[in-house]
Amino acid sequence: MDDLLSYDAILFPADGRPPQVVELPTSPLTRINPQTGQLILVSVMPHPEVHMDTIADVPNQCAWKVELVDSLEGMTKSFANPYIIFRPDVSRTGAPFPINRAICEIQGRSFVEKDAWRGNIVIAKYRGGGSDPFMSLIDISMADFPILKNYFLNRGPTGQVCSGPVRRVELPNKSV
Repeated sequence: MDDLLSYDAILFPADGRPPQVVELPTSPLTRINPQTGQLILVSVMPHPEVHMDTIADVPNQCAWKVELVDSLEGMTKSFANPYIIFRPDVSRTGAPFPINRAICEIQGRSFVEKDAWRGNIVIAKYRGGGSDPFMSLIDISMADFPILKNYFLNRGPTGQVCSGPVRRVELPNKSV
């Protein structure tokens, strides 16, 4: 069970380069079944930090935050395959992450500096309906870009620019 699985994700680089498809590695989270003594897969832990510059290396914690996007404003149904947005949270240097110029360009005149997305943003996709989005990861493609662009047009991190259908997700315990 030491196999690392990777899924295609979209990276929005902070330096203003165009968004691109990157590999999002994951590692298994296992525990021992007390009845059989065998390892069982409990979840997987994604590693978006490999694409995030100057993110802190915090043992047994994630230095990034997660937001789930189930739908866009005005939609009456949720996406069959929603999105997970990973954004850096804890900087190795203590300084704030740089404003994400790729998303700033998308927002255009709607850009508000205090509500800016910061650092490299990684977006993955998962099959909806399950209780653990990380166990349901699927590949994303640039065909998803128009939906993500629409999402970023009016939203900062945690949906603070406009209220909208954003959910927080509890991260699996890394020490399982």
